[in-house]
Amino acid sequence: MPGLLLGDEFPNFEADTTIGRIKFHDFLGSSWGILFSHPKDFTPVCTTELACAARISDEFTKRGVKMIALSIDSVEDHRHWSKDVMAFNSETESPLPFPIIADDKRELSIQLGMLDPDERDKDGMPLTARCVFVIGPDKKLKLSILYPATTGRNFDELLRVIDSLQLTAQKKVATPVNWQPNDKVMVIPSLSEAEAAALFPNGVTTKEVPSGKKYLRYTQL
Repeated sequence: MPGLLLGDEFPNFEADTTIGRIKFHDFLGSSWGILFSHPKDFTPVCTTELACAARISDEFTKRGVKMIALSIDSVEDHRHWSKDVMAFNSETESPLPFPIIADDKRELSIQLGMLDPDERDKDGMPLTARCVFVIGPDKKLKLSILYPATTGRNFDELLRVIDSLQLTAQKKVATPVNWQPNDKVMVIPSLSEAEAAALFPNGVTTKEVPSGKKYLRYTQL
């Protein structure tokens, strides 16, 4: 992501949204946050994504994560589109449970490096890619994923990585391939055997490998 690296403070931008004008850090407060961008309103893949996000919004709330979307159309378009999104979920009477940022001048998309050079609208203007940013309570970027406009996201995976980020922010562990909550985790290499034994009362098991190095250490939290 041009100009925005993991560990950087996320820009405290101001923007118009479907809930009014916001300053991003004030919107987040002391919560975790997820910002996900969309190429354009009233488009098929984006509608399925927003509908999924709305359907599982309680899962983000449960994790203390504030949700906010972005698309390159106006607030008025966003409000009309939101009705289509909720109708897709067969919830026509319910409002979209999170705001959408209006970036019709593409200023924020440029600032955050979110434009997809290969996908353009009918006027030849580049569309935003499908970016995901997860921001910690310290307002620093914890994760970024960039999908092309033609590929929809997997929101189950987004919940999984948030579970991993929140766990590893609190414990001296890492999550291995395909990890799911309640699976065993890995002890980080910087911990000595004595430190690991003291920190993990459930014990530490080590996978033996030909090198003889004891770096594959697992524990159950």
